Amino acid sequence: MRRFGFLTAAPLAIALVACGSDNQGGDDVAVDAATNPPGSTFRITTPDITIHAGEEVTYCYYTTIPTTETLGVKRWSSTMTPGSHHLILFFGDSGKADGTIDQSCGGIGAGGGVPYWTYSAQTPTNEAIMPTGVGMTVPAGQKVYVQMHYLNAGDADIAAHVVIDAETYAASETYTPAAAFITYNTQINIPANSMGTAGGTCTVPAGAKFFSMSTHAHKQAIHTEVKDGAAMVFQSDDWEHPGTVDWAAEPFYSFASGSLTYRCNYNNTTNRTVTEGSSAETDEMCMAVGYFFPATGPKFCINSIAF
Repeated sequence: MRRFGFLTAAPLAIALVACGSDNQGGDDVAVDAATNPPGSTFRITTPDITIHAGEEVTYCYYTTIPTTETLGVKRWSSTMTPGSHHLILFFGDSGKADGTIDQSCGGIGAGGGVPYWTYSAQTPTNEAIMPTGVGMTVPAGQKVYVQMHYLNAGDADIAAHVVIDAETYAASETYTPAAAFITYNTQINIPANSMGTAGGTCTVPAGAKFFSMSTHAHKQAIHTEVKDGAAMVFQSDDWEHPGTVDWAAEPFYSFASGSLTYRCNYNNTTNRTVTEGSSAETDEMCMAVGYFFPATGPKFCINSIAF
């Protein structure tokens, strides 16, 4: 089953931290972090972090993938312990030592460049399976960090961590590279006790074939959608679990108009203006997130400007 995450990224030095929710993070899940499951080529396990009762907090854990050759990931999978609301795996050198855990999340190392979003999950167990012959490229010794958003709605402290596994193609196999296409709007402004909307239109890479698409917003959102010109590609009325649309085989999905239009509709029932921000309770977001191939790297579109 293909299930792709659709949480926020940190492109172009914008700190876009994904939302929290009203629950504790799902069913109790256990995984042997010391033993790779069959088919796994590498595993990332974050240390246990104490999350105090009633605490909502985001941490990031920095490490290096222990590989000596470039690999093509054909399947990501992950497990989160209770208290974990979501995880996002970023590729890039943040200039921080392996094993560092902090709440600043990000940074730019000596090699320059901004870490880019690669995989995410917001359920206790999750997987992302690439189409046959498609994979996400992982360079040897890739620097990464894992962003983890925790919400402990219980009465006792908990120890929380996440495990991410990657199943890769054999060295002798060839594959077509895939990457994420991420949109974001920083100009959300919804007056008190009012309806509102946000979104944008973004140019899609020529020849891009999408195999997954979804949206992301917060609790004031009553409808989200992605269109190809006038044609509806994806829509949802569930802000917290919008779902995804997947294309598992040829011809996948190509934007005939050459651009992607995303939109979020809001109903602000509070007595204050709601703007863009990280809190699901007090702020809003409007995003479309898809996966496509062939790709030379991830694509970002901020306020309808492509990067």
